[in-house]
Amino acid sequence: MANTYSQIYIQLVFAVNGRQSLIQQPWKNDLYSYIGGIIKGQQQKSIIINGMPDHVHIFASLDPIISISNLVRDIKSNSSKFVNEKEFVQKKFSWQGGFGAFSYGKSQLATVYDYILNQESHHKKKSFQQEYVEFLNRFEIEFNPKYLFEWID
Repeated sequence: MANTYSQIYIQLVFAVNGRQSLIQQPWKNDLYSYIGGIIKGQQQKSIIINGMPDHVHIFASLDPIISISNLVRDIKSNSSKFVNEKEFVQKKFSWQGGFGAFSYGKSQLATVYDYILNQESHHKKKSFQQEYVEFLNRFEIEFNPKYLFEWID
């Protein structure tokens, strides 16, 4: 779109269906690269993708030509298909419904990048549930705990 200028940085967070720990070390980088390709195919720019066996964080620079919901829908459906076609897991792989989307300014890029890069050390101290609820509270997003992800105890 001519004369349209934007600077939108979004961190997306979503979990494996049932919060199962299915994303494994031998193929997680293939999954993250594939997700990066989906983002690029939608004319968006991924900055970093990382996560844990039960969830993923995506930090991207977005252009307003696509809605965040449509982008996440495409990421989830296409990456699920990729994992299933590659037979990375024994059962059917899918993502849980819903996602978190959190916006940042340019001055916060390095901080968010480092946070996502260091997911493994971060989650030695804090569960995904604690992390996710902290995001919702920090960004002052009203939520009903009943509708958060299905938590595995």
